[in-house]
Amino acid sequence: METQEIIDLCKKHTMWTWSKGSAVSPLPVARAEGIYFYTTDGERFIDFNSQLMSVNIGHSHPRVVQAIKDAADGLIYAFPATATENRAKVAKMLADLVPGDINTFFFCLGGAEANENAIKAARLYTGRHKILSRYRSYHGATNATMQLTGDPRRWANEPGTPGFVKVMGPWPYDYSFGDNDADIVSNNLTYLEEVIMYEGPQNIAAMFIETVVGTNGILPPPDGYLQGLRKLLDKYGILLVCDEVMCGFGRTGKLFAFEHWDVVPDIVTMAKGLTSSYVPLGAMGVSDKIAKHFEENVFWGGLTYNSHSFALAVAHECVRTLIDEGMVENAAKMGTVMRSEMDRLTAKHPCVKVGRQIGLFGMIDLQRDEKGTPVCGYNSADPAMGALATYFRENGLFTFIRWSSFMCNPPLCITEEQLLEAFAVVDAGLDVVDNELF
Repeated sequence: METQEIIDLCKKHTMWTWSKGSAVSPLPVARAEGIYFYTTDGERFIDFNSQLMSVNIGHSHPRVVQAIKDAADGLIYAFPATATENRAKVAKMLADLVPGDINTFFFCLGGAEANENAIKAARLYTGRHKILSRYRSYHGATNATMQLTGDPRRWANEPGTPGFVKVMGPWPYDYSFGDNDADIVSNNLTYLEEVIMYEGPQNIAAMFIETVVGTNGILPPPDGYLQGLRKLLDKYGILLVCDEVMCGFGRTGKLFAFEHWDVVPDIVTMAKGLTSSYVPLGAMGVSDKIAKHFEENVFWGGLTYNSHSFALAVAHECVRTLIDEGMVENAAKMGTVMRSEMDRLTAKHPCVKVGRQIGLFGMIDLQRDEKGTPVCGYNSADPAMGALATYFRENGLFTFIRWSSFMCNPPLCITEEQLLEAFAVVDAGLDVVDNELF
């Protein structure tokens, strides 16, 4: 098909995520390789967001492409109550890789579904129904995970499933719990314990957190927070669920983000980097005590595609490739380069407020004045951010711009030369914003 025909037919016959159809202007993508993807007209883009923070090993890795071809010659599908070699291999691999006593896994088709099953598991295991989560969060777009989610996409999906309680995380949007990590942690956990008291700890099954908040800020927790949270939740028998859908599989410079703080959750959810989005797959991992419970009690969950043999074959090769080729270590190494570039841009551009990153998980916030006023308010837009988006698109850099911020999340295979190439485009784009605002 010609490019315009592709666009026209997609717009005429398909619906779009988080958009009204008349407003979308989709990129017509034809192929991808490494850190780049290409339009149907041959225009090259640096994928500075790994699509949806998910193509961790880079596009079209030949080792995994071959594994996909091989998997098509094997067992493609068997219903979820069967035992397959691919199911056995991936479960054993994850049991070996995930820290602590998380040794049992439930395989599904994505992150939202993994979180849905974690909600079920927590409620069934504890016999309690309330779930805590944070306002600055995103956990998926299904009915229950939309209520688990804190960000504004939840609003249009309300009212939803009952039993969800939102709390502030350690980094509120426009104020602070303190001036240093120790005070921030102490004040936030004091506040959280008060919420637990009001809701009744005997009613609360679990607290879900993104170990490092993703879409809503790329927010690593302050020092001591995860350890303090773990202790507080244990005090009341509340499970800790770490959503590692976005921050897992090397993105932060560790295989799992919670490894940075030496805390192991009761349940971990994963997807995205599990297959680098080459095929759909998600998983919920549970601790031994929870697994033992479901040895003797029914887990009331299941869908047609659970433990999909083809997807599991691809996952095995994706994770092995990530590890064998040192991409987790590369994320940590390139994270220092990203940190240096963010610091350079902050010093150079008056529009840059701050850059945050952990490994290759990053975001830059922009300001409209020296007081630090965001370019636009919460859940709003501004022409200056639109100009930046236009510049990035016209100069071959793909990333997401959200309110006053933009993402810096390239594939974990990126080289220093390629990372600097991307930041050169960012640098020039920030000149556009400087000229708009200062």
